[in-house]
Amino acid sequence: MTVPLPPPHRIYLLRHAEAAPAEPGQRDFDRPLSEKGYGDAEIIADKAADKGYRPDLLISSTALRCRDTADAVHRAVGVALDVRYVDALYDATVDTYLEIIDAQEATAVMLVGHNPTMEQALETLIGHKAMVRALPGGFPTAGLAVIDFAASVNAWRLIDFIVV
Repeated sequence: MTVPLPPPHRIYLLRHAEAAPAEPGQRDFDRPLSEKGYGDAEIIADKAADKGYRPDLLISSTALRCRDTADAVHRAVGVALDVRYVDALYDATVDTYLEIIDAQEATAVMLVGHNPTMEQALETLIGHKAMVRALPGGFPTAGLAVIDFAASVNAWRLIDFIVV
């Protein structure tokens, strides 16, 4: 597993907000956000925008709950945000997440995806000890990790973690 090096210089990892339970016969992929999830997605997007966290590129899983979460970020950040939907993020490995990040030329990239892969990507980027210190209960729904590359130590550092 290769840890990406800049660019990007900032990575945002956003786990989708809370999904509604599957209806009878409904595929997991097609689950929308719950009522709470819609509210949480708007809150986390607004908190990020208020802090000046604005990715140049947002890459989202095509699963409905991720698209719903990405839509909230797009509304909060504005129309200039480049949004792409990638099938490979659904049910992906951590290697896939990191390869997608590494392939980008943008300065700041946001991934909207799923656990446990989101948590594994964060752990790979910042290390196990730093992740456990920051998230002792794991990566919550609608949680946003803000990770910068520290050139002085040639490593990724978690600079903020936003929750609802």
